[in-house]
Amino acid sequence: MPDTPTSDAPPPDASTRDAPPPDAPTPDAPPPDVYTRDAPPPDVYTPDARTPDASTRDVSTQEARTPDAPASDASTRNAPTPDVSTPDAPTPDARTPDASTRDASTPDARTPDASTRDVSIRDASTPEARMLDVSNPEARMPGVSRPEARTPEAGAPEAGAPGGPGVPLALELLVHGVAGAGPDELLGDPRTVRVSGDSTAAVFRRAEDADAEAHPERHAGRPVPEAYCWSRLTSGNGTRALWLLLLPFMVANLAHWARPAPPAAAPGSPRAVRAYGLLVRVLALSLTVLLTAAACEVALDLVAWQCAGSGTCTGSRSRLGFLSADGGGWWGRPGRRLALGALVPAALTGLLWFLSNRTWSAYESQPPPAGTGDPDALDDTAPALGRPGFWYGRRLVARLRAAHTAAGLLTVAAAVAAPVARHDRRAGGAPALAAVGWTVEALLIGGAVAVAWVVCRRGRTEARPDHRLDRAAVTVLPGCALGLLAAVLVYACWSRPGWSSAGRLPGDFAFGVIMLGQGCAVLALALVARHLYRGAPDPAAALRGLGGPAVAMLGCALGGVMSGGVAQRVADWLDGGATPGMAGAPLPGPPVLLSWQAAVLPPLLLVLVGLALWFGVRGARARRRLAATVAAEYPGEAPDAARSRRIAGARAAAALTDSAPWFVAAVSGVTLLLGAGALAGAWLSGQVPGEAARGAHPLLETAARAAQETGSWLVGLGIAAFVTWGRRAYRDPAARRTIGILWDVGTFWPRAAHPFAPPCYAERAVPDLTWRMTGWIGSTGGRLVISGHSQGSVLAAAAVWQLPPRVRRRVALLTYGSPLGRLYGRWFPAYFGPGPLTALHREVDCWRNLWRSTDPIGGPVLVGGPEVDRGPLADPIAYGRSARHPLPAPILGHSAYQADPAFAAERDALLARLGAPARADVPAQRFSEAPTAPTRPTAPADEADQADPAAPEGRAAPAGPAGPPGTAR
Repeated sequence: MPDTPTSDAPPPDASTRDAPPPDAPTPDAPPPDVYTRDAPPPDVYTPDARTPDASTRDVSTQEARTPDAPASDASTRNAPTPDVSTPDAPTPDARTPDASTRDASTPDARTPDASTRDVSIRDASTPEARMLDVSNPEARMPGVSRPEARTPEAGAPEAGAPGGPGVPLALELLVHGVAGAGPDELLGDPRTVRVSGDSTAAVFRRAEDADAEAHPERHAGRPVPEAYCWSRLTSGNGTRALWLLLLPFMVANLAHWARPAPPAAAPGSPRAVRAYGLLVRVLALSLTVLLTAAACEVALDLVAWQCAGSGTCTGSRSRLGFLSADGGGWWGRPGRRLALGALVPAALTGLLWFLSNRTWSAYESQPPPAGTGDPDALDDTAPALGRPGFWYGRRLVARLRAAHTAAGLLTVAAAVAAPVARHDRRAGGAPALAAVGWTVEALLIGGAVAVAWVVCRRGRTEARPDHRLDRAAVTVLPGCALGLLAAVLVYACWSRPGWSSAGRLPGDFAFGVIMLGQGCAVLALALVARHLYRGAPDPAAALRGLGGPAVAMLGCALGGVMSGGVAQRVADWLDGGATPGMAGAPLPGPPVLLSWQAAVLPPLLLVLVGLALWFGVRGARARRRLAATVAAEYPGEAPDAARSRRIAGARAAAALTDSAPWFVAAVSGVTLLLGAGALAGAWLSGQVPGEAARGAHPLLETAARAAQETGSWLVGLGIAAFVTWGRRAYRDPAARRTIGILWDVGTFWPRAAHPFAPPCYAERAVPDLTWRMTGWIGSTGGRLVISGHSQGSVLAAAAVWQLPPRVRRRVALLTYGSPLGRLYGRWFPAYFGPGPLTALHREVDCWRNLWRSTDPIGGPVLVGGPEVDRGPLADPIAYGRSARHPLPAPILGHSAYQADPAFAAERDALLARLGAPARADVPAQRFSEAPTAPTRPTAPADEADQADPAAPEGRAAPAGPAGPPGTAR
């Protein structure tokens, strides 16, 4: 019998002695998938660090032919083992037929029977090297690569044991925040490979960690870092810049999620929640009608009706000459001009439908991971984010898309049919055309009722994924609306001799009804929200439960400014240097109400300036107060007044975030009052503000004219800046990332109220993270810490909520710079309030949150609750220059949490706490009766905060010096 090698490393496999070393790529393997931030990663990843014998050894036997090494599987030493070798793959080893008579030193260390082991092996017979489960080949988890099963060799630790025998592999899953860095920055290595995902969102590792599951001994004592990069979901290609046009829809959708938490088991609360959702959906529908009406105002009223009917306007614009009434052409008839102009708002509605349908197919229509929902989350008392259907809004978005598309088409049809039918009903008109006009208007009213019924009938279904579709609503409703629009256009094109266009189209009444309806809906929403808040008061909720109505008011104001601004700019372009609506202007201009809306912008800006000055004075006072105490937080340092002021200034600026709710309340309240005044002035006077104030006190007349003209220019400037920003974002990736920050915050929530809002990226990111955590723990039995920064912490918490209970107990949550409590808990208390976050803390094994007082976004998540938060961390780390810090330490604020010593300490403490349950149940790395080394005791839950990360895992750390200055637990 040959001599046993004396090296500590296990002897090489006889079948692969001439194979390249493990770290080198095999001759046939493609080069690694190296990711660079300037180029999108490739779609297919093939790891270069393959196991040496993956392509040459006999997989059916899985023999680790180690000379003179004793068999590692104790369960097979004295029991017969069936021969699983194949006739076509003989092995040079002399096998003993009966395992019971075999000598323990026999070099045949065959793998035990597949029925007695819960491991996975690699099927090398296929080019793709598929991962197969020995015990159940059909139970494969898509997108999850299973490590290759190996028989433990003599002298080597058991599979997946970074900390010794019996301790599974540890993984740190990093999730970046808004405008996140690339994987090279997250992982601290320029050579990264994609292990799962595509060019939009993917999981990356360092090249040296690509095969960590196959070589766990290389990662003893440290977790394997892995980064999930999702920034391209919101800031990918240039078309994302067009999403700026959908900003009012996004804000209205946020209002749905900003409702107060309903009282538990209170009578009437389910009805109040349904009423709240219904009112928000009605508001969202009004924004779609408002946008379409604004497009009709520009294309039908200003261009096809007013300008085409004026020889002065068409004479100076040759491109509009074919529409001139004086030319006598076929398109010179008013009805035909209206029919041609209607193609513009109809095309806009079709574009919104197309964008919504395409994103619906990519986001909402993707089925959720099977089996990842919590069975206990099927009732309404469970946290909403843990319900299986929360991130699957396929049915609702399809219904709302059909209803909003039909509403847009019906609005265009009404804008065309109203003036045509009014002309046909005049004395001397054709009775047949008048009857057709009545019929068309009746059909339009019926279509509006059908749209309202679809919008009001059903809300979100979160208890379970709803795979059904309402075919009648999804296909018939928009189809009928499109057919009715086509009939109206044919009706408008009918010849009507002697008809001429003069004045304005009847738009004042339509815009007034929309504005009045929005104001009433916001007030009703405030009453419902206040009722919900009184049932379950939450002092931390924004505006005492009125955050949702305030956000809804901002969405309506944005919609009004954008729609009225476009109409004002087009009117200014058509009438030359005159002011629309004033005496002497060549055109009547847009509806009077839009001019009044523009006139209220200067007073609103004055209010905003006043609020900014007020908060600035408060910040300056807070800065002086804090500067007096900063130096005391760094004992032993010489006070420096300038340094103290800079640190205090950063803290005071960060504290302004806590005043944002009252700023929003002031803006929303002033907007509501000024909007009501504008509506009353437009309806009572019937004239633009400058004409309505003519003959009044000279000061009042001057102020009214100045407000109208200044507001018109402010609206035009805002629209121009809007378009310029969008064009820049289309061409400049840096500007595109800046706009992406808006969508990172605003598009986290599903489209529950407005189907034309930008798509919810979390409906892709949350299932990605859920699949990754469930698959990795199920295939390795390891420990996992999901580490989220900023918005990534929100994604991490949402993904942990979706995990099965058995997996959730194997996951630790580490958040830093997290807005979970400071922003989401205040503005969305029903989903991230103290109750849901406390429930999440109970369900995960352990959770720690790091925050700084200089961070304007992150903060504590459970104030006065369980021990989760650690902070405020010292920022800066050092007050002045010293031998340890010879250069001034920067004020980090919201960035570089991973560079803080507290980060590594808390991460290692979380892994230590996960050690006991992980070692107790390691399903994918369990070997029958295999001898293992005794495990070290794990620190109890209440001692986890005192664990020394540098000490052996599970041991309590001895008492040591306190943390850096300014650090608090």
